Amino acid sequence: MEPMTTTVLPGAASYSAHVPQGAVLDVVIPVYNEEKDLEPCVRRLHAHLRRSFPYPFRITIADNASTDATLGVATALSRELPEVRAIHLDQKGRGRALNAVWTASDAPVLAYMDVDLSTDLAALLPLVAPLISGHSDLAIGTRLSRGSRVVRGPKREIISRCYNLILRGTLATRFSDAQCGFKAIRRDVAERLLPLVQDTGWFFDTELLVLAERAGLRIHEVPVDWVDDPDSRVDIVATAVADLKGIWRLGRGLATGALPIGYLRQQVGRDGAPKGLAGQLVRFAGVGVASTLAYVAIFGLLRLVAGAQAANLLALLITAVANTAANRRLTFGVTGWRGAGRHQMQGLVVFGLGLALTSGSLAALSALAPSASRLVEIAVLVVANLAATVLRFVLMRAWVFNQTKATLAG
Repeated sequence: MEPMTTTVLPGAASYSAHVPQGAVLDVVIPVYNEEKDLEPCVRRLHAHLRRSFPYPFRITIADNASTDATLGVATALSRELPEVRAIHLDQKGRGRALNAVWTASDAPVLAYMDVDLSTDLAALLPLVAPLISGHSDLAIGTRLSRGSRVVRGPKREIISRCYNLILRGTLATRFSDAQCGFKAIRRDVAERLLPLVQDTGWFFDTELLVLAERAGLRIHEVPVDWVDDPDSRVDIVATAVADLKGIWRLGRGLATGALPIGYLRQQVGRDGAPKGLAGQLVRFAGVGVASTLAYVAIFGLLRLVAGAQAANLLALLITAVANTAANRRLTFGVTGWRGAGRHQMQGLVVFGLGLALTSGSLAALSALAPSASRLVEIAVLVVANLAATVLRFVLMRAWVFNQTKATLAG
C-alpha cells in the first residue's frame, strides 16, 4: 500500500489519500451530506473500474462542506482502497468542488458522476474513450437521445426537456442534455476553460458546455441508461432560478464580448470558426448565398419604385452591412463589440469595390443592350454580385479580420 500524502487544493482543506501514479482517468464524486449513499457508490464504482477499465484510474471523493459523517466515510474509503482519495472543501457547491479537483488533478482525462449512480456504469468507458484517444474534447451522457433508456417521473422529464429547449432558444446550444450528472473532459481543455467558468453550483456544467461549444470544441454524446433517484434532495425551484440567472449572465457575456471566445477558439477550437481555408470557404459561401438571395429580393422590390442604379446602391448597402456582420461572427469567429465599427468601415470599402463591379456591369449592359429585359438585368447583376463575393472573401480574410486575429493572438 502506498503511503498517505497530504495536499492542499485551491479553496479546499487538506486531504489524505492513496494517490496512484500515472492515473489516466480521475473520476470525481461531489458529495454533500451523503453519509448513507457514499460507501456503496464508491465500492460499486471501484469494483466496476477494477473489473472493466483498461487504464490506471483514480476516484476522488469531493466533500463540499458536509455537516454529517460524509467526510469520515470518505476518509475511511481512501485508506482502504488504493485508488480512492478524499478531499474536503469548506464551502458548498458542486461546481466549486469540480473546479477545485479538476484544476489540481494530474490525470489527462477528468470525469464526474453523481453519488446516486443513476447512470449505468457500462457507459463510462464509451464516455471517456474518445477523450483518451484524442478524438473529442468533452463527453456527456445524454438522457434525451433515442438510444437512451430513462426511468423517471413526468415532472423531472418535463423540466429537463424545457431547460434544454431554453438553452437552445437563448444560447443556440446544440448539445442535447446539459444536466445529466455524467460528464468528462480532457485536462488540457479544462485548463483553458475552467478559469472562465464563474458558476460554483449546478449551472457549472451548462456554462462549461456552452463555452466549449462556442470555442469550437468537439463534444461527444453517449446515450445512457438512467434511473431517477426518488430520494433526490435537489431543490428544483431554487436550481431553476439559479440556472435562469446563469443563462442571462452567460448570454450577456457572450453578447458583449466580455468572454474571450475568439481567442479561446484560436487556442483550443477545432471547428467553431474554421482555421483552414476550406472551412472558412464553406461558411463564407453559405453567407454569400444568403446575401445574394437577399440582394435579389431587395433589388427587385426597390426597382418597383426606383431606377436600376439607385435600387442597386441601396440593395448592396443593406446586404453589405448584414454580410460583414454575419461573416465576422460565423466565418472568422470574431465575437463581441470590440472592433465592430472598424470592421464595418472596412466592410464598406469592400462594398465600394463591389458597387463599382456591379454598377459597371449595369452600365455595360445598358450600353450593349439598351432594351434588355428585367430578367436579363437581374441575371447580369447576380453574376456580378457573385464575383464581388469572391473579392469580398479575399479582402476579408487577408485584411479586415486578419488584423483582429493578430490582436487576439497577441
